[in-house]
Amino acid sequence: MYYFSVGGFFNKIGLFCGIIFASIFISPLFAQTKQAQNPVIHADVPDIAIIRVGGNYYMSSTTMHMSPGVPIMKSTDLINWKLIGYAYDTLVSNDAMNLTNGKSTYGRGSWASSLRFHNGTYYVSTFAQTSGKTHIYSTRDIEKGPWKAVSFRPSYHDHSLFFDDDGRVYLVYGAGKLRLVELTADASGVKPGTTEQVLIENASAPAGPNINLPAEGSQLFKVKGKYYLFNIVWPKDGMRTVVIHRADKITGPYEGRVALQDLGVAQGGLIDTPDGQWYSYLFRDFGAVGRIPYLVPVTWADGWPVLGTAGKAPQTLALPPSKGLIPGIVASDEFDRRPGAPALPLVWQWNHNPDNALWSLTDRQGYLRLKTGRVDSSFLLARNTLTQRTIGPVCSGTTALDISQLKDGDFAGLALLQKRYGLVGVERTKDAKAIVMISAESEKPVEMQRIPLTQNKVYFKTECDFTDRKDVATFFYSLDGKSWKKIGAPLKMAYTLPHFMGYRFGLFNYATKNTGGYADFDYFRITEQISKE
Repeated sequence: MYYFSVGGFFNKIGLFCGIIFASIFISPLFAQTKQAQNPVIHADVPDIAIIRVGGNYYMSSTTMHMSPGVPIMKSTDLINWKLIGYAYDTLVSNDAMNLTNGKSTYGRGSWASSLRFHNGTYYVSTFAQTSGKTHIYSTRDIEKGPWKAVSFRPSYHDHSLFFDDDGRVYLVYGAGKLRLVELTADASGVKPGTTEQVLIENASAPAGPNINLPAEGSQLFKVKGKYYLFNIVWPKDGMRTVVIHRADKITGPYEGRVALQDLGVAQGGLIDTPDGQWYSYLFRDFGAVGRIPYLVPVTWADGWPVLGTAGKAPQTLALPPSKGLIPGIVASDEFDRRPGAPALPLVWQWNHNPDNALWSLTDRQGYLRLKTGRVDSSFLLARNTLTQRTIGPVCSGTTALDISQLKDGDFAGLALLQKRYGLVGVERTKDAKAIVMISAESEKPVEMQRIPLTQNKVYFKTECDFTDRKDVATFFYSLDGKSWKKIGAPLKMAYTLPHFMGYRFGLFNYATKNTGGYADFDYFRITEQISKE
């Protein structure tokens, strides 16, 4: 039966009016918050290069000494990115990349890459002091590979690979004084008989006479017949700055101007959308989390790209909102592999080249096993530390491990990797085990706390607070995975140039006395939350 209620009628009228009010006044305000925010990725994704192929965007970045290297990411909206591959598994096999004979290549490895699409082929080029070469990788399928690798000397610093309309191929490279060199048509090496030439004598000049960092990070574009060269420069007593030079011919002459000077957002280039909008992709140094990508809108005036909104990098963008960095950029892992699945998800990278004989996901189903095969003197020289990025503004990483098979002198656990690292782990000493927290905040490892351990499974967690560059990490342990206790002291994280990378979570196990032990990691879980004090 249907009963009519006067009170119910007026309640419905009120509800109806409320809906109308909300649709007219509240919904537009709510919609305004459903926009993309800068930074686009609050994680260490520096030196980015972006291309658009149809409705898909592809991005490459720098991960230096990590293996595999030159990560490739994909997006359909310039905001939400997902790792889809790497240009190489191994840049070069030598002592520095292998962490052998006391050598390492922290802060080096491969640097700023250039990403291009030409005649149905994708190209990624990079350069390395570690190899002394320029490396170019190519594939017909950027999402599945395989990649073809070529390399040649010398190592062209911060170069931009460029395919011109007439079929000629070039690299623009250098710092301050920028140069041009022609490559073969397939970009496999320097064109025989070519002569390197100075393109711009002093590319830093538009930013003033006093410079901390000369113009580098070249990225060259051609729009409506004109050449536009982007560079980063850092004036003394100033901030990192975008400088753009323009020319009618690739060989010049070039005229330059300051294009953006705000928040230190710089180094990058141009990208357009299918509907004709333009953006500049750049990055910002942001403390211990690393160098984080920004997008700024671009308009055109008198044949010049005009970056930003009223000369500023805006906080919001007229693009879809971010869905978060999990699982596209970082992700949890239960280490449960089905037959045919990739050995490790793309979010993982090894600290330097791994020894593949000393790790396994199949020796014990559902666990990552890290074995020891040599004796190491320190955490930073230990091989087979498995890493992935930390993310801002806050994040936590948690792991559980079985340490029953550690040998005397073995040390296994969870780290935050940088020169000023911190870690919490289990150290085996003869027949005793202890939970130990180590801080290298002073750039020398210091034992902050040691707690005896009598069981074979233990849980570790570290929480990172990058809010407003607070850059503090807190370490925890648990005996049951439920009740957590702080250990040691908070780590004041710092971005250091010797490592040149934002902090990374790291799972590690290394021997200091005997080989043959191993640790079994049950899982790694990352969240965008930390404990409330």
